[in-house]
Amino acid sequence: MTHELRGRKVAILAADGVERVELEQPRGALHGAGAETEVLSIHPGEIQARQWDLNPAGTFPVDRLVSDASADDYDALLLPGGTMNPDQLRVNEDAVGFVKTFVDSGKPVATICHGPWTLVEADVVRGRRLTSWPSIRTDLRHAGAEVVDEEVVIDGQFTSSRSPADLPAFCAAIVEQFSHAGRPVSGA
Repeated sequence: MTHELRGRKVAILAADGVERVELEQPRGALHGAGAETEVLSIHPGEIQARQWDLNPAGTFPVDRLVSDASADDYDALLLPGGTMNPDQLRVNEDAVGFVKTFVDSGKPVATICHGPWTLVEADVVRGRRLTSWPSIRTDLRHAGAEVVDEEVVIDGQFTSSRSPADLPAFCAAIVEQFSHAGRPVSGA
């Protein structure tokens, strides 16, 4: 076990319909590297997870409402996919505002599958090189992103991947990218 993320705090922004494996595996990799994570959402309690968007796959407890969170409290941001999850986030003013503020801070942001939809809504992908699930690539292009079909794409503060099949490479990449995040969180 390595500890390159000890003292780092990562926000995981998700809503009902999150693809379970796209939250669970990256969070496990982050914890394994010593990071603390918090699941932020648009409602309290628990969020419903899915498997391949179709099958119920349990729940995740919500640690904090995104409306009560500040980008200043975190060193990095993870946006997992699942179709319903980012579709709800991108119409929530608090979620979109949090993402925009986070990106504007220059801190690392990782996203997989349909996760970039929230980045599109926050209008932060123009001129960026990203990948995603195939069905949202047109949305990314229309928002000004350069879209590629690669396992992991790193462009400045952004790390993106296409699908659950890319999770091994994605998890390794986010641990590496998040290790370069600004300040360690005090008291961690």
